[in-house]
Amino acid sequence: AIRMTDFDAALDEVEPTGLREVTVEFPAVGWDEVGGLEPAKRELVRAVYWPLEYADRFAEMGIDPPSGVLLHGPPGTGKTLLARAAASLSDANFIPVNGPELLDKYVGASEQAVRDLFATARENAPAVVFFDEVDAVSPKRRGDDTGAGERVVSQLLTELDGLEPLTDIVVIAATNRPDNIDEALLRPGRIEKAVETPLPDRDARREILRIHAREMPVASDVDLEAVADRTAGYSGGDLAALVREAGLLAIEDGIVDDGPTTDSTVGRGHFERALSETSPSTRDGRAGVEPSADDRPESDRSAE
Repeated sequence: AIRMTDFDAALDEVEPTGLREVTVEFPAVGWDEVGGLEPAKRELVRAVYWPLEYADRFAEMGIDPPSGVLLHGPPGTGKTLLARAAASLSDANFIPVNGPELLDKYVGASEQAVRDLFATARENAPAVVFFDEVDAVSPKRRGDDTGAGERVVSQLLTELDGLEPLTDIVVIAATNRPDNIDEALLRPGRIEKAVETPLPDRDARREILRIHAREMPVASDVDLEAVADRTAGYSGGDLAALVREAGLLAIEDGIVDDGPTTDSTVGRGHFERALSETSPSTRDGRAGVEPSADDRPESDRSAE
């Protein structure tokens, strides 16, 4: 007999013809995999999940939901992870677009790529269109421009707020350079909601470390609280690299010392060595900039 589980398996195997020319995925990322960033999570729930899940509530209130969200912050702070988690929460198709991918040397090709992208999103709604490095395709328009950049920005503005509405489509854009984006793209009705993803504070660092180490055989002498205290200025990506480095050091010790592979654990010494070999990757992190002054090392506070 054919059961529902067979249909579920077939849905994973059969690719719709309308999605074969564009990368569309259904991200299996939950909120529990995003450490910290509670204000950003709240804004994404309101701007992405609610419009797709409770469209009737917006109709009753007579208001239009936000059409786009801009995630901005230093590299490695979880912008892409947030976008994937928001799409997973709403059961929407996730269409990732790397900004420079839309640029083409032929006249009109870039604008056509933007039109095709939104046409695919409309055909496969509900969908979340994620623009990574959006500043690459929407720079500030200047009078001395050759015209190619202005045409791409104009086409993007038309798709976001044109005659054909974006029904059941939410646009999420990410950048670490929000000051380079054309102001017209950020007005209400387009990508109107700006959400910051700052460097994690101490509690967020502890949560991020716990998330990345939850499937790792960590020894009982490892204190992630103490590691969080010593990683001020680290981004989420830096913390993931720290945990990975500690695991690699444990593997290295097992291989070099020909130790047992079944009982190997990541101990305190591995994290100590990983801390000495890693450092913050962002300029703000290296400068010791933190959301809270009390959370920074005393040496950084005394330098002020």
